[in-house]
Amino acid sequence: MRIPFIAGNWKMNMSGRDAVEFAEQFKALYKNTDVRTAICAPYVHLELLVEAFDGTDIKVGAENAHWEDSGAYTGEVSVPMLEEIGVDYCIIGHSERRQYFNETDETVNLKLKKLFTSSILPILCVGEVLEEREAGKEKEIVGGQLKKDLEGLTADNVRKLVIAYEPVWAIGTGKTATPEQANEMCGFIRDVITDLYDEDVADEVIIQYGGSMNPENATELMNQPEIDGGLIGGASLSAEKFMKVIDF
Repeated sequence: MRIPFIAGNWKMNMSGRDAVEFAEQFKALYKNTDVRTAICAPYVHLELLVEAFDGTDIKVGAENAHWEDSGAYTGEVSVPMLEEIGVDYCIIGHSERRQYFNETDETVNLKLKKLFTSSILPILCVGEVLEEREAGKEKEIVGGQLKKDLEGLTADNVRKLVIAYEPVWAIGTGKTATPEQANEMCGFIRDVITDLYDEDVADEVIIQYGGSMNPENATELMNQPEIDGGLIGGASLSAEKFMKVIDF
């Protein structure tokens, strides 16, 4: 039985004061449920959030990491640095990293391999842009990403992996894939995992939907059989809205 997993992705938002205020508000609203919950935040807020959520079921995630432990990589943050803070998850391959910062399937693969040597679990993002969807190439694109991103990973690695399907055309645009479209693509991702590994592995992988899930559409999306959770952008910046998504 896959446990639903709702993770917030703050992106480059929130001051330190905002983060503290969110943590206090969210803890007051939060109640233990059967839903796994995490907040993925900018590096500068991670230690603060780990401390704020200590003793709760609320986990903390980073938004990126480098594949080397240390070195001359100015501006980067390593997996051991995140592990020392007490981070639980790390987003890898988000569409914005791919679009704006030259993230490739090869670097995504290196980062996944590094994370699986640590206690931090990766949230792997895959998805197509609008032109690819309109051309009917969404499965070709997403399938290709998965095959390259997962190259060399073991079945035991992939069992613990979280995959976020993010139709790029529905991120930050207010557009949302229909529940049927989202479910179809999440099911396709599970089929690809079955082909690469086996059905047992695919049945254990948590697959989130990551395209403008919010309090208004969360119930309908989460009721789809192949959708196990959400990677929440804008709605995760409000403690009240984020809690409503978790309460789908």
